[in-house]
Amino acid sequence: MRTLVTGAAGFIGSTLVDRLLADGHSVLGVDDLSSGRSENIATAERSAQFEFAKADIVSADLTSLLAETRPEVVFHLAAQIDVRKSVVDPQFDTTINVVGTVRLAEAARRAGVRKIVHTSSGGSIYGAPEAFPTPEDVPVDPASPYAAGKVAGEVYLNMFRNLYGLECSHIAPGNVYGPRQDPHGEAGVVAIFSRGLLAGRPTKIFGDGTDTRDYVFVDDVVDAFVKAAGTAGGGQRFNVGTGVETPVRELHSEIAKAAGAPDEPEFHPARLGELRRSCLDISRAASVLGWRPQFNIHAGVARTVDYFRQEERL
Repeated sequence: MRTLVTGAAGFIGSTLVDRLLADGHSVLGVDDLSSGRSENIATAERSAQFEFAKADIVSADLTSLLAETRPEVVFHLAAQIDVRKSVVDPQFDTTINVVGTVRLAEAARRAGVRKIVHTSSGGSIYGAPEAFPTPEDVPVDPASPYAAGKVAGEVYLNMFRNLYGLECSHIAPGNVYGPRQDPHGEAGVVAIFSRGLLAGRPTKIFGDGTDTRDYVFVDDVVDAFVKAAGTAGGGQRFNVGTGVETPVRELHSEIAKAAGAPDEPEFHPARLGELRRSCLDISRAASVLGWRPQFNIHAGVARTVDYFRQEERL
């Protein structure tokens, strides 16, 4: 299958590229390298099945790019992912996450793409819901421009599906972590704790440590993208997490154990606007896509810490 991955040099995008190549697909990776790292696709670039285009989804000629490559499926991971930056500059966030998505959808429609698998956000679009784990049918309540942009992307792509027949599915991950993680991403705390504890630097917890998140390992998220590329799940959002709430204090202990470091974080005042709880109901992905997470927090953290340990030695 011919595929195109936007955000291909990012944390999740590059992991998806590696998985697609391992499965025997051809991949065109698209990234402007503003936040993605060329090192992340170094292995992919040794494959004859991989091509790379340095391009910005907001300004590049996507129509010509897709017309030349004619992918069957587009995996759309390029995004502005910093919630705080979206609050400071909502227009910048909207330009990338909404306008960029619409430009990609129009180019895909013209090129005869079968399906776009879009990245939404299970960790932000529901706001502060009352139901835990939170299912997809809870009304969205975005509390940031970033979250609003992710919802808008879903709405636009579903409109393209209804109007033009361009299929789409939406992957809404919890807090993704794993090798290659950028400490500034949605679940950057795992990378921050891992790097800090391995280097013997102080680590910080904001609040009393009882805030929870649904931490999901990157390989499991990538597996959900791959499963969503089929014919099932047209127009649907799929929460992708573990269905388990992990308090940040417990997360720190798990990482400290894997790193062989003292479990002695510093506690600082809670940051304004942080959610107290987040946990996703993943039953729709299980029933429609046949997807289930394979990594619990113990196994995922062990792999992540080992990656950063090897990185420290280079």
